[in-house]
Amino acid sequence: MVESVVREKLKLLPDSPGVYIMLDAEGTVIYVGKARVLKNRVRQYFHASEKPYKVQAMVECIADFSYIVVPTEVDALALENTLIKKYKPKYNILLKDDKTYPYIKVHTREAYPRISITRRVKKDGKYFGPFMGGISCKDIVDVAAKVYNIRTCNVSIGEKPKKPCLNHHLGRCLAPCAHLVSKEEYAARVDKTLAFLGGDYEEAQRILEEKMKKFAEAEEFELALEYRDRLRMLEKLKERRITAMPRDVDADIWAYASNGLYAAISLIVTRRGIMQGSLSFSLDEGAGERGEAFTSFLSQYYESKPIPHELVLEEPFDDELFVEYCKQKEGRGVEITRPKFGIRRELLDMGRRNAAEYLEKSISAIEHKSDMTTSACERLKTLLALEKYPKRMECYDISDISGVDKVGSMVVFTDGEADKYEYRRFRIKTVEGANDFASLQEVLKRRLQKLGTDEEERFPRPQLIVIDGGKGQLSAVKEIFDELEVTGIDLVALAKQEEEVYTLKSDGPIRLDRRDYALKMLQRIRDEAHRFAVMYFRNVHSKRNLASVLEEIEGVGPQKRKLLMEKFGTIDKIMKADGEQLMRVGGIGKELAERIRRYFESL
Repeated sequence: MVESVVREKLKLLPDSPGVYIMLDAEGTVIYVGKARVLKNRVRQYFHASEKPYKVQAMVECIADFSYIVVPTEVDALALENTLIKKYKPKYNILLKDDKTYPYIKVHTREAYPRISITRRVKKDGKYFGPFMGGISCKDIVDVAAKVYNIRTCNVSIGEKPKKPCLNHHLGRCLAPCAHLVSKEEYAARVDKTLAFLGGDYEEAQRILEEKMKKFAEAEEFELALEYRDRLRMLEKLKERRITAMPRDVDADIWAYASNGLYAAISLIVTRRGIMQGSLSFSLDEGAGERGEAFTSFLSQYYESKPIPHELVLEEPFDDELFVEYCKQKEGRGVEITRPKFGIRRELLDMGRRNAAEYLEKSISAIEHKSDMTTSACERLKTLLALEKYPKRMECYDISDISGVDKVGSMVVFTDGEADKYEYRRFRIKTVEGANDFASLQEVLKRRLQKLGTDEEERFPRPQLIVIDGGKGQLSAVKEIFDELEVTGIDLVALAKQEEEVYTLKSDGPIRLDRRDYALKMLQRIRDEAHRFAVMYFRNVHSKRNLASVLEEIEGVGPQKRKLLMEKFGTIDKIMKADGEQLMRVGGIGKELAERIRRYFESL
């Protein structure tokens, strides 16, 4: 039964493109979708017709919805992508493994182009890749340097010649910085390097073989073996060449497999007729139509990656929309191919088999992951009588040594998974000495003061805050809640030794079963907050100068600090010294040496 508020809103929907946002009874975003015509698309969800399981489950949770009108459907696709990343809705297909892969870049805009490895592709040079495993970018760059002597450094080249570096003496660089090569000769080497990176390996293979034989005849066997290894790497590269694929084809082959509840997507990447590698993604089947979901997934994937000139697929897909999206993002279109035969069909069939096999192997892992994340969040809501499902959980911890270099950490879990882009760290500014309660209060006050301000966009309101500690830490943070009149956020503390949970709603601690996934999730976020705080503390602490660090150790006065500096020279060497080495410094006996060791071990 459609709630009256939803029924009234359905009457007001416009005949415009836009994005619609579905909300549950707690106001949590559960689905984001785009539409060419908002009125038609949104009303479909509430028709009394048979729907797929996931769609029906989502519709039953809808208590309200909102929408945003945009000029075109391409704008709707871009906005949908942004909102999915922001809200991570339960019923959307989410790209969680947004890993970036390395590219080899030739800086062709420079007077004397160099080669580098990067994970960001811009329109400022020639890029080759991505390299997705099996072959190291460093090895390929090494071959280019050894064969064509193109520079790999970023030294500026000016009118005044510089002294040639070691790479020149090793025969890896023509030293344009030292003016030892003409611009024309260097440009010719760059052209050959571009051909090599584009798949023309024959000349490089011949030069490597000549150098290997030369070193072997000179009985320089280590160098000969090094060139042999590079030749083997070239053989692996040649094996990846797809002979039936034209050299000028850059294509991504996408395949999809689903069992109605879960899905897997397989990607095969080919560049210049060479298979770069493959990827597979496992995910929950979304609540949208299959073509709509697939379009959304690809826009998420390509948001931070260059789009190739061709996409090969057979899934329902909004070709026209994605071509327009590509024109806006890349300044050019993309060819979308649905092959019936030929090499593209063979690659597509290979991708389908990969996706089906990956789905079969991943089902138990997906279900286990659900137990550890979203299902654990649901159980936590029930076991601790939380006001809302804890979609966004924040956990806080303090780290210091005897009140020195005090820092705090905030880690965030979204739907039970670490959301590392949302992590924050704090330097304690107002607390003197070792006072973890006061430090927690400062951190929470600084964080909670952002609620209700313009900064809440960057620091969304959590449903649950977890404190690393016991009843004392909980009470200290509760004072800040009361002072700032914070409501609608649950607060709990997890004590380390007995793993007891303290809440504001129970007189005593709550003990959850040690095997319960809800407790394991609390432990994960608590341990992550501790790790993040300690890592930040070590970073801050290591930047202090030697004298101030040694001042913190009882019994190490000015004279002993001076002697330690004279003996070891650096803080690193003092930290690595054992007790006997420390006792060789005048005035440092066994007890003090042990104290110094314990101090550095605690960092």
